[in-house]
Amino acid sequence: MPYKIEIKNLYFDYVGKKTTFGALEDINLDIKEGEFVCVLGSSGCGKSTLLSILNGLNKAKSGQILIDGKETLGPGVNRATVFQNYSLFPWKTVKQNVLFGAKQSAKRKEYTKEERNKKVIEYISSVGLLNSMDKYPFELSGGMQQRVAIARALALEADILLLDEPFSAIDPRLRLELQELVSKLSKEHNKTVIFITHDIDEAILLADKIVVMEPKHIKSVLDIDLSYPRVREKLVGREDYERLHRKLISLFYENIEDNIDLEVAL
Repeated sequence: MPYKIEIKNLYFDYVGKKTTFGALEDINLDIKEGEFVCVLGSSGCGKSTLLSILNGLNKAKSGQILIDGKETLGPGVNRATVFQNYSLFPWKTVKQNVLFGAKQSAKRKEYTKEERNKKVIEYISSVGLLNSMDKYPFELSGGMQQRVAIARALALEADILLLDEPFSAIDPRLRLELQELVSKLSKEHNKTVIFITHDIDEAILLADKIVVMEPKHIKSVLDIDLSYPRVREKLVGREDYERLHRKLISLFYENIEDNIDLEVAL
């Protein structure tokens, strides 16, 4: 089976006035169509930089990103991004924000105006906000705003969803609800997902594959063989879950210890 996304020998650095900082080196990763991939790592390891290159906001200094076998050099309608800070238009209602996404879709010409509006209502319904679709972002909680951002991303009808720590600023109860929602919707719509996180439990609950990063590099790639849907309360205590959790803790905190040792040495 050909891969949906192929990342080959990727290198990226940030260039300042006097110094150059290498953020990513020799990144290689293959992602299948419909696969949910969590990129796990501590702050500053390069995981968000990797996502910014995938969505076209930054350009790699060398290496390639192939989508469906074709090199990708910039933004495209085949990728939709959900950021940590919601990024909604404050002057637009919920419906208007999601409609904006639908109007950018590569498939927009396939629908009449009525059909497009119906699709928008379906996406708003899928995130549980039908009763709030005429409200503005300032009238919504943080969790509800992130639901709007997810609905807008779905309305783009892109094959690939890119999520950059989208739930890190949301309280734990709502975070669990949104995790379950994203998992459910990504499977229903057969999306290929790359999800950035520093939360081990979140990665286990969501991922088909977990990519553990250390500064500049991919340290380990783990395939997750746990059936869906995943409920944390039912997983905790199971031997396979606990074994995976211990392995990820070891990999994750080893990276943090390495970072601290490096900073002390400097």
